[in-house]
Amino acid sequence: MLELARDLGPVHLDAIAGLERRVVAADGGRLKLEWGTLRSRPGTRVDDVLWWDGDRLVGFLGLYSFGAPTVELAGMVDPAARRRGVATALIDAALPLCDARGWSQRLLVTPRTSAGGQALAASRGAVLDHSEHAMELRGDPAPGPEDPAIAVRPGTEADADAVFSLLKHGFGWQPAASAQELPASFLPQSLTVERDGEVVATLRLEVDGDSAGVHGFVVRPDLQGRGIGRDVLRRVCRQARARGATSVHLEVAVENDRALGLYTSLGFERVLTEDYFALPGAQAGAV
Repeated sequence: MLELARDLGPVHLDAIAGLERRVVAADGGRLKLEWGTLRSRPGTRVDDVLWWDGDRLVGFLGLYSFGAPTVELAGMVDPAARRRGVATALIDAALPLCDARGWSQRLLVTPRTSAGGQALAASRGAVLDHSEHAMELRGDPAPGPEDPAIAVRPGTEADADAVFSLLKHGFGWQPAASAQELPASFLPQSLTVERDGEVVATLRLEVDGDSAGVHGFVVRPDLQGRGIGRDVLRRVCRQARARGATSVHLEVAVENDRALGLYTSLGFERVLTEDYFALPGAQAGAV
């Protein structure tokens, strides 16, 4: 049975976690489910599509967007329920939601090692948009100096214009048209980096139990290569450790050698590579 979920309560979250455990046990690696986002869904619209077999969850697809026109679709299917059309049904249900919200660029996130995910993308006529390495740091980051001129603080609405400009220059997008349109989960997890009182970088830190994620990390282009990123990331990793995280995760574009070098120098290791496929409209086929 297909469910379009407006709100993820304890029953939903427990079922998703159980499905994740079964999939990872069978396939290895990790899944990009963004637990911090899942736990903070506003409940005002459908952001998740679930497929139930009785009271057992066998399929899940989450929609993740911090602003039009791009949305990421990431999910999983129970190993015992594959090749029954579950994945196709989840995507077919999600695409009209994307269309209604103006999300014209729909990116299906698939581990490169997942034969089923790659086959699903091919069956939908999806085209590879880009790929990212998933990185993980276990333990403390490599030690190094701390610049007293740099401050890392929680983001506020007053930072919106500067943060939007950084994200636009760093990633070619911004999370919303205005601060009032930001997703509820954005500002509470956003960090603003200042040097001598001037905003020079931004990132989001999500801590969920013993795991933390760093997202949207960008340093002002004209200040890159000066040690700001290394200093900030070292502080953020220590902050995550102080909040109980035993591991910190982030993603880096496979062609971004500078960022990859920065992360590995701090102790991050490559976990797997994820491919982002641009999905066209609804299409027949079952996987």
